[in-house]
Order: sequence, then structure tokens, then C-alpha cells
Amino acid sequence: MSEFNPKIMLGIGIPLLLLGFVLPMLMVMQIVPSTLFLNFFSYVASLMGLLLGLLGVMSIARNNRNRRR
Repeated sequence: MSEFNPKIMLGIGIPLLLLGFVLPMLMVMQIVPSTLFLNFFSYVASLMGLLLGLLGVMSIARNNRNRRR
């Protein structure tokens, strides 16, 4: 299994997490029409952003901990 760069994971995870937050807000304010696909997409974007961001932060912490030893 190839190892991903933690900064790339954070670089992808943060925009996905923001997209998962902004899209529902736009749907609540009725700027963007609420559809099943858009609801599902915003949920998946939020979940994937959270997972990628968490994995990126954990990888950075593990790399920093290994450098100190």
C-alpha cells in the first residue's frame, strides 16, 4: 500500500469539509435547491473531508513523534 503525503491529505480534506458545510447552508437559505443527490454529495464530502483531515493530522503527529526519538 502506498503512503500518502499528509499535507496532500489535509489539502484535499479541508476543502471537502468546507464544501460539506457550505452546501447545506446554501440549501437552508434556499439559494441552491435541495435535491437528493446534492444532500448525499454534501454528506459524503463532509465525511471524506473529516476522515482525510483526521488521517493527515494523525500522520503528521506520528512523523513528528518518530523524529524526536
